[in-house]
Amino acid sequence: MAEKATIARPYARAAFEHARAANALAAWSQLLAAGAAVAAAPGAEALFGNPRVAPEQLVELIAAVATEGGARVDAGGRNFLGVLAEGRRLGYLPEIAAQFEARRAEVENTIDVAVTSAMALTAEQRATLSAALEKRFGRRVRLAEAVDAGLIGGAIVRAGDLVIDGSLTGRLARLEQQVSQA
Repeated sequence: MAEKATIARPYARAAFEHARAANALAAWSQLLAAGAAVAAAPGAEALFGNPRVAPEQLVELIAAVATEGGARVDAGGRNFLGVLAEGRRLGYLPEIAAQFEARRAEVENTIDVAVTSAMALTAEQRATLSAALEKRFGRRVRLAEAVDAGLIGGAIVRAGDLVIDGSLTGRLARLEQQVSQA
């Protein structure tokens, strides 16, 4: 069976091209994110594969979730979901959404960065970190923040495949490893 990424690629490309032509990248991001959340929910696979559930009902379910989340679902979005539902491809929405976001970030020259810190960042820390990351990556940075008190201090920065662990917990683990190897 083909890998999920391979099957999702043409759908992500089509969604991206349509959204770009309609100048609606943000709206489509929201729609696909909502669809991905529904597809990843427990029991979704059984629902998507149930022959008693009409494709139109699945489209309405995802559209309702997207609308509740603040997304604008236009006729193009419903059509896209309908094509996925008819082809029994709704389960691929998480991968389609991820590929769509990668294309969007490339076109908008942005990078999504997840920062997990021991305490909430101040506005000044956020600005300093964003400026440093923009300089390093040569792109605009979209910062997503999370707080994990278990880090004790510092932060962990994730951008794509890059992980920078500046947390106190990470430093202690590295120190422990060095001591045990000595």
